[in-house]
Amino acid sequence: MTQAVRASTIIETDVEVYRRLRARMPSLARGLSAEDLAAQSMPDASPGKWHLGHVSWFFETMILAAQPGYRPVDARFNPLFNSYYEALGERVERSERGLMTRPSLAEVMAYRAEIDRRMEVRLAEGLGEGLERYLFALGLNHEQQHQELFLMDLLNLMACSQLDPAAYEADPRGAPRQERREGWVSFEGGLTEIGAGEDGFAFDNERPAHRVWLEPFSLAADLTTNADWIEFIDDDGYRRPEFWLSDGWARVKAEGWTAPLYWREEAAGWSVMTLAGRRPVDPAAPVRHVSFYEAEAFARWSGRRLPTEAEWEQAARLDPAAFSNLTGEVWQWTASPYAPYPGFRPTEGTAAEYNGKFMANQMVLRGGAFATPEGHARPSYRNFYYPHQRWMFAGVRLAADGGQIEEAGAHDAFRQDMIDGLSRRVKALPPKWFYDAEGSRLFEEITRLPEYYPTRQEAALLRRVAPEWAVRFGPGAVLVELGSGASEKTRIVLDAARDLAAYVPIDISPTALSEAAVRIGADYPGLKVLPVVGDFEHLAPPPVEAGSGRRIGFFPGSTIGNLTPEAAVALLRSSRQVLGEGSLFILGVDLVKSPEVLVAAYDDAQGVTAAFNRNLLTRANRDLGMDFELETFDHVALWNAEHSRMEMHLRATRPMTVHLGKLAFRFSEGETIHTESSRKFDEASVKALAQAAGWGLEAFEVGPDPSVGLALLVA
Repeated sequence: MTQAVRASTIIETDVEVYRRLRARMPSLARGLSAEDLAAQSMPDASPGKWHLGHVSWFFETMILAAQPGYRPVDARFNPLFNSYYEALGERVERSERGLMTRPSLAEVMAYRAEIDRRMEVRLAEGLGEGLERYLFALGLNHEQQHQELFLMDLLNLMACSQLDPAAYEADPRGAPRQERREGWVSFEGGLTEIGAGEDGFAFDNERPAHRVWLEPFSLAADLTTNADWIEFIDDDGYRRPEFWLSDGWARVKAEGWTAPLYWREEAAGWSVMTLAGRRPVDPAAPVRHVSFYEAEAFARWSGRRLPTEAEWEQAARLDPAAFSNLTGEVWQWTASPYAPYPGFRPTEGTAAEYNGKFMANQMVLRGGAFATPEGHARPSYRNFYYPHQRWMFAGVRLAADGGQIEEAGAHDAFRQDMIDGLSRRVKALPPKWFYDAEGSRLFEEITRLPEYYPTRQEAALLRRVAPEWAVRFGPGAVLVELGSGASEKTRIVLDAARDLAAYVPIDISPTALSEAAVRIGADYPGLKVLPVVGDFEHLAPPPVEAGSGRRIGFFPGSTIGNLTPEAAVALLRSSRQVLGEGSLFILGVDLVKSPEVLVAAYDDAQGVTAAFNRNLLTRANRDLGMDFELETFDHVALWNAEHSRMEMHLRATRPMTVHLGKLAFRFSEGETIHTESSRKFDEASVKALAQAAGWGLEAFEVGPDPSVGLALLVA
């Protein structure tokens, strides 16, 4: 009885998975015309109708036809839907598939339905173990590959029309693009293992797992964007042979490349053909449709290089959370040629031709694209294309030698955030860029305003609780402060915990950080002061000189409220990982209260907060060469009751265009830049936030009206 139940469960699972994965391609084809699905546009692409038939032919040929006495649905379909299997006889060349007027789309769908019926019967009988079960998994993964190819080839077809047609209202994607992480992620060298293990499905080209030696390296946390690529174009990247491999330069000249595939330069700027029609190029989006030759040339122009596939896989396994869009946006070119791994053995039988015979003259891509079906990609997955091909969803993630690289600094991150923020439908900028030296000075002035209660109230509350909480630190503890240090609140904690071994302030502004560290060092001569220039949303472990005492995180000022709920959880989770088990975290929060009190605190009568807000534009003009006219932007502060937050905006008083290099950002009258959100809390919401990030709420103290709160978290 147990075996029967177990077998029934396996059958139901096989049928369910088969139906679910097979449903996607017909859904992608729904609404498209028969002509759209029958046409093709270039030798590398195939008609949608052919994809619909070929994936069914694969199941028939690899699994159903192995049954004794099997009769094919239509023997004439074998050469029509055979892709490249020499062992199976004649086939229609890829470049001629668009000439196949028959079978009709209706006949192809009928063929697909009959294969589905036969496969479900076969699955109900129970698949054999070993090769047959592997071929079933191979067929499902093959289906998913062609679902992406279906979209690649359809876009190529649409791009051939001067009418710029659209196949969909928006790109058919499973998840939105992830926010940028900024900077570089470094890895130590050494002996490591790459490739798929024996558990679970993998293509034969992913095996066997084997050891490789890596030198220290770094990978960009983010993908190369369209804005980056426009800079390459504007610097004559497509006209300077010194950046290009010889074969790549020959291809540039022969085919007249001047930009990525599907781009077109128009009076209003660059546009690009997408599955949703021709659209303006989004500067903040990752670049797509570039060849290996272009990717390699861009890397040289950037002073970087492409990662090897072993580096990419190592990074994806060790620290995937450090990267944005690792698998969901574009496939990423590597510097590795597509070759067999040591000990490679192709799949038994006809499927031996699936991968092995292509292991020459192609390059490996890693990751996954927006069109890649969910769950299809994995760290060991090896995609491969010829170095000149561009119609696939391929992009770039740069690499560099060395475990630590010399970065361009905060300037590049500020520039990218400006591009990303002003490219959005609702314009917004991260509040961390408020705090250059002038911004820090203005904020200190804000804290002394009669309307601005949070700093005074938090300092008073901290004086009350710090002596009690400091007892819990233990000897040789290390205070790690997120954000600008050397304020009155920092000194309250330092005075209460006299046996601290080290103080580690982290701040994005080198000037403000240096000044703060000098002042603290002078006033506390027995304390190690170890400043770290960095973004507190992407923490690194404290310097080794800090010692091994208990880590104490310190994040006052209700700055946690400036982050989105998701980013707040991510920051606290990252802090827990960096500070370690048993660490403590002092978190300052502002509490929900009367909107009149809140609005006054963010829009003071003297206009200091307005100057602080506009200073962000001053900084953009100075550091990025932009042309904001400060007097044309009003400071706006408002209470958003739905989200329990105060908001600050800069509102354009007239229509205008603002420039960043050759990029132009248009404002209509009344349009705003959302510069800050300051969420307000109560004890329950603080506890929920802490628990979501893996912390426990050890204590929660509230001061007198207008009240703020201090939470003590424990890892």
